[in-house]
Amino acid sequence: MRSFGYRLPKCSARSFHKKGRDQLPSELAETLGPIVETIGLLTEKIKDYDRRIEELTAERYPETRLLRQVSGVGALTALTFVLTLENPQRFVKSRLVGAYLGLVPGTDHSGEQDPQKRISGEGEEMLRRLLVGSAAHYILGPFAPDSDLRRHGETIAQRGGKNAKKRAVVAVARKLSVLLHHLWVSAEVYDPLHNARCLGIQAEEVA
Repeated sequence: MRSFGYRLPKCSARSFHKKGRDQLPSELAETLGPIVETIGLLTEKIKDYDRRIEELTAERYPETRLLRQVSGVGALTALTFVLTLENPQRFVKSRLVGAYLGLVPGTDHSGEQDPQKRISGEGEEMLRRLLVGSAAHYILGPFAPDSDLRRHGETIAQRGGKNAKKRAVVAVARKLSVLLHHLWVSAEVYDPLHNARCLGIQAEEVA
């Protein structure tokens, strides 16, 4: 649209087909109108699938509620996590989940993990993409609330260096996978700033 000198009003992806359709310039309405209508149909389809996933998780996988305590973890991510791991007792320690999902750095020639290398990419790709591309990006995004996960990612990003932001996103996804397994096993109420509070108490005790 910019090439024609027009700018559509800001709106969410879900409302674009409604707001954008009425704002199309007359000379482009005939060409772009059908495309906007198709976007609208796809948006409604997605909403319907989201509703079905919500119903499925509520009826057959109530344990997903434990995972969805974490801001940024929706029904699809929680359900995929549960179906992928199947039985949380398979993992003796929660931190093993990150490696199982391929969210740990690759190894160098000596067999040691190298933080500068890309993640191993092993495990279930769909779940890894949801944790990285959806949940972790939201946690580090402008609308997410403060949390230990967010602070962890921000610390890594602030160190700078090559691909610092990408490493921060992957690190948050890895921490998130560990946290989700822990919540599933323990059935605890999630405290997004648990670590920060503990560090604060320790600092007070030392002072």
